[in-house]
Amino acid sequence: MTGARILVVDDDPDMQDVMALALEAGDYRVCRASNGQEALERVEECLPDLILLDMRMPVMDGWAFSAELRRRHGHQVPVVVCTAAEDAQRRAREVGAVGCLSKPFELEEMLHLVESIVPRHWERASQHP
Repeated sequence: MTGARILVVDDDPDMQDVMALALEAGDYRVCRASNGQEALERVEECLPDLILLDMRMPVMDGWAFSAELRRRHGHQVPVVVCTAAEDAQRRAREVGAVGCLSKPFELEEMLHLVESIVPRHWERASQHP
């Protein structure tokens, strides 16, 4: 695959699977994490171009993850909040996200948003062989 790297952070394995399958079908490379602490490790391992972030998770929630991500990496990696909370846009603003998806969302909606943020065939070969 030559697509951009997307980190899916969600404590629901079924949600992770559905999102990952749709993204991989769109030629994106997917890394996964089940909580914020695990996501911080994945950021270092897979160097994502975008993070799809659930807010309510065990161990480390989306707010704590976002704060630590910004402390370590500034705003280098864009974040999209994926939440079932009533006001997804407010949650996104709280963590400096570039977008939000309200659960449940259509996979086409997710793919359209991802594609508007990172090109489908993002080439990073010069940066990461």
